[in-house]
Amino acid sequence: MRYDKLMENGMQKKVNEPYMVDALSFTEAEARIIEEVTPFISGDFSVSAVKRTNISEIFWDDSADKWYHVKVNFITIDEKSAVEKKTTSHILVAASDFKGALDNFMEGMKGTMADFEIASIAETTIMDVYKAKLSSTSPAEA
Repeated sequence: MRYDKLMENGMQKKVNEPYMVDALSFTEAEARIIEEVTPFISGDFSVSAVKRTNISEIFWDDSADKWYHVKVNFITIDEKSAVEKKTTSHILVAASDFKGALDNFMEGMKGTMADFEIASIAETTIMDVYKAKLSSTSPAEA
């Protein structure tokens, strides 16, 4: 989102802020982010870009105020050649700090049967993440 933000010193500054929206199309993502941020932004704003992401899963924490990108390698062994293979996945984790991100990631991975190793954990600039809006009407009601 690109908009004029009121800074602490009272000045207006044009800012670009990244948000993540779970959507099926670019059109849906743009419509959803406009719907979500309109109550909180006064003045003109625009969606400056819509991009696809490689995030495969999100671990939520409603008390957290930051988002961390965890790059994780899942380790498998090829049964025929006995060669170790690593498959990288990207997971977004909500947390208040780095240790919280690690703890929330490990909590989210509980029960995972696959071997894995954490390649990296990095704080993102993402302001907020919006879950998919699933229809509240069942096909029978429609």
